[in-house]
Amino acid sequence: MHIACLDLEGVLIPEIWIEFADRTRIPELRATTRDVPDYDVLMRQRLRILNEHKLGLPDIQAVISEMRPLDGAEEFMDWLRERFQVVILSDTYYEFALPLMRQLGYPTLMCHKLGVDRNGKVVDYHLRQPDQKRRAVKAFHSLNFRVVAAGDSYNDTNMLAEADAGILFCPPDNVISEFPQFPVTRNYDELRQAFARAAEKFQQAALPA
Repeated sequence: MHIACLDLEGVLIPEIWIEFADRTRIPELRATTRDVPDYDVLMRQRLRILNEHKLGLPDIQAVISEMRPLDGAEEFMDWLRERFQVVILSDTYYEFALPLMRQLGYPTLMCHKLGVDRNGKVVDYHLRQPDQKRRAVKAFHSLNFRVVAAGDSYNDTNMLAEADAGILFCPPDNVISEFPQFPVTRNYDELRQAFARAAEKFQQAALPA
């Protein structure tokens, strides 16, 4: 069986920080890994802005409770599960993502954790491990799985490079231009086709000469 590794935000659900930025009318919070490649710089910026505006985890979770997967994401996940084992590799946090997993059929989720004080203030963040997406794919390889990965941002490119096949899904132009080695898909039909082509190549490679 092959494994499909998917980013979460921008691939299956809207970007949580962008949604929160729009609801709170704080445009600085719209920055994501599409804009800032250094994840620590991005998160320290977010924590500073939250502190300045006296916003905490309950405020973010209130917005998340009203969010839904992207149009077509649930059907895509149903299709993918029939052909791959599916793992979500995300740089979001369990405190953010878990409420959305039910809507996606509870796929396996590997992400990070927030440091939150008793008043709900977000004071820090804790990575599962640095470069966790690439390392997860590498670990699957050590178990003799073939991996197809899909993502949309800078922080996905190491994962895509480590996978047997890496696919960009609705990426910004700057990511496309910097990583021309990855095929670009613009909708779920194209993403299905890219996964199907990768699986077909795996099968052909496994046939005796």
